[in-house]
Order: sequence, then C-alpha cells, then structure tokens
Amino acid sequence: MKQLLAGLALAVMAQGAQASDDDIMRVSAQGDVTATMDALQAAVEGAGATVFARVDHAGGAESAGMDLAASQLLVFGNPKLGTPAMQDDPLAGLFLPLKVLVYEDAEGRVWLAYEDPEETLDDLPGINDDAGYIAKMRMALIKLTEKAAGK
Repeated sequence: MKQLLAGLALAVMAQGAQASDDDIMRVSAQGDVTATMDALQAAVEGAGATVFARVDHAGGAESAGMDLAASQLLVFGNPKLGTPAMQDDPLAGLFLPLKVLVYEDAEGRVWLAYEDPEETLDDLPGINDDAGYIAKMRMALIKLTEKAAGK
C-alpha cells in the first residue's frame, strides 16, 4: 500500500513526464538541446549537487566524421543521496552518479530522459526498493528535469 501511494504521488508530480516500456522517463523541453542542457546544469548546481561531466555526443560524432542529432549527457550527483545506496550495496557505484540525456528526436523535438532510479538499482541485492534514497533520487530527477524543460 505504501508503494501504491508513493507511486500515485509521483504520478501527480510527474504529469509532464512520460514513461516508456524500458523505464526511461522522458520530459519534453521547450528549448533546443544546448539551452535545455544549460538550464539543467544550472538547476543541478542550484540544488547543491555536483556536475561531474557534460558529454556532447553530437560533438563526438562530428569529430569522428559522423552525423548525430544534438545530444548531450549530464552526469551529476550528491553524496547525501548516493552514499547511502553505495553503503547498502557497493555495486550501486556502477550506476551512480545520476545521468540525464538531453536529445533531439527525428521530428526535431527536444527531450530530457533518465532511467527511474528504482529500476537502475533494482537488480542489486543490497538495495531495498523502499529505501528512502530511491524516492529522493526520483524526486530530484523529476524536479530538475521539469525545471530544465521550462515547465
């Protein structure tokens, strides 16, 4: 029952997000990839988290003489959220810090995408699906992506 109520609360808060079959959450954005990523990075830093990397996938493709629609990945985290997961199961470090992809689809729409933290950490035996840090990670991703999307 507790999970059902939590799920309903998250559904209400994530009205702008769409889940796909593979547990990837997508939020449509108002701006282009660069502007949306700039907004995401500002939101992450404004929330007190650390940005570890900003990867320009399209730039990498271009440097290899290949074409790729605009696509950037932000890698960021907060030890207050990630450390408890790694204390429960050190292998959580394979999946943390958190990541959000900002990309342009074939129709020219811009999206922010991330995997639900519960699904990311689901296969680790030391991680309990009801762990408080999972809900906190999920809420952080919802808030940050919604803000960056201009919603």
